[in-house]
Amino acid sequence: MIKFLKILYWIANVIIISALLYVHFIIKERSYIDALYYYVLPLPIIIGIILGLSVFLSKRRYNLILAGILLVVWLGRSFKIHIPETVKNSDLEVVFWNASRDNGFEEAFKENKNIPDVLVLVESKPNSIKDFQLKYPDYFFFKSSREIYIFSKKPILIEKETSSQYNTTIIHFKIDGINFYAVDVTGSQDVPRTWELGFVNDLIKRNKNTIVLGDFNVPFESKNLNKLKTDFNHAFNEKGNGFRETWFWNLPLLSLDHIWVSKDLKILKTQKINTFKSDHCMIKTFIKR
Repeated sequence: MIKFLKILYWIANVIIISALLYVHFIIKERSYIDALYYYVLPLPIIIGIILGLSVFLSKRRYNLILAGILLVVWLGRSFKIHIPETVKNSDLEVVFWNASRDNGFEEAFKENKNIPDVLVLVESKPNSIKDFQLKYPDYFFFKSSREIYIFSKKPILIEKETSSQYNTTIIHFKIDGINFYAVDVTGSQDVPRTWELGFVNDLIKRNKNTIVLGDFNVPFESKNLNKLKTDFNHAFNEKGNGFRETWFWNLPLLSLDHIWVSKDLKILKTQKINTFKSDHCMIKTFIKR
């Protein structure tokens, strides 16, 4: 009887692992439901499940070997090593943070350890623009109607603010001659990401002298980011160090927050700032002016 149960468990082990790999590497975002499974099963989770299943196997080496192979694949995808270039005071420091509704400008400045040239916050706590303008009279602030806040050391020219019917918001603005698109894609599980990223892609009209930054609520591997991958460089892929993933609570599970830089601009250095003040890491990049 025990031998029979071991065989059943081994069969169940194979079926579960095969299903996980099929979802992650084959099905991916084929449909709305498939995409939900794909997003909640990043490689670190799959590796953890495979290791967990191996605990109850008498012959667990196959699980351990597979977990090792997937670990190498994950590290190859997500762990970056670059030599940062020298950053001058004249270069542009750009910061993005999903503030998790508990933080604002002051917390962002503290986490960043200085005041950047450009800062975009989504899901921020309410910030009093009037009070900040009094405290920082030489700087510039903007509050959108959809919880997006923008700070800049140079004047901010808002070109257009647009929201989808499902609350995805994109703001096109200019600072010192550079185009910016601030993006906040809805996190609702009831709304297909294909719709919302299609909405975002349609609104990004510039791919020269342009920086796109925000919470896209899809991982870097998503097909919905293919247009951005074609037209822009991913700041962390180009000049970041460590794990690219920005969510969840400093655990490298998903790359949801991104800074994309047009290919005519030079990325000098990119950093991910871990913090327990939000479930999202802060990201910043330095651009040569």
